[in-house]
Amino acid sequence: MSRSCKYVCTLFATSLLVACAGCNQQSSSETVGQKLDRAIDKTKGAIDQAGPKLDERTSVARQRLDEKAHEAGAVIDDAAITAKIKAAILSEPGLKVLQINVETNKGVVTLTGTADSPRSSETAKVIAAAVAGVKSVDNRLVVRPSG
Repeated sequence: MSRSCKYVCTLFATSLLVACAGCNQQSSSETVGQKLDRAIDKTKGAIDQAGPKLDERTSVARQRLDEKAHEAGAVIDDAAITAKIKAAILSEPGLKVLQINVETNKGVVTLTGTADSPRSSETAKVIAAAVAGVKSVDNRLVVRPSG
């Protein structure tokens, strides 16, 4: 916990006790100063106990946020890979874009659909493998000669 927060909490507790002490005029062997010292010590103790819990919770929250950001980045990367592969296939003469489906999951590309020849199937696989970020290509294209 930051020093400024501890200071503000201590100041608040002290102010509260001074106000309460002024209202409570009962006779007591304990002086107002002693009561304030005891209250300040209690407040400091509570702040010191809360500090590690807050640090731990902050650390856990930061870790979860980092994990989610990494997951989001992976999804964006997969979408970008898929888009690049589709664009490359579209620009390749002879490949039937509407018959080739591209899916990417964590950099692993799966090609499904049909190709009109083994050569077209291999060309699609080579195009997919050439895109940055692709870890592997699972070519599930079925060859169906056009005719």
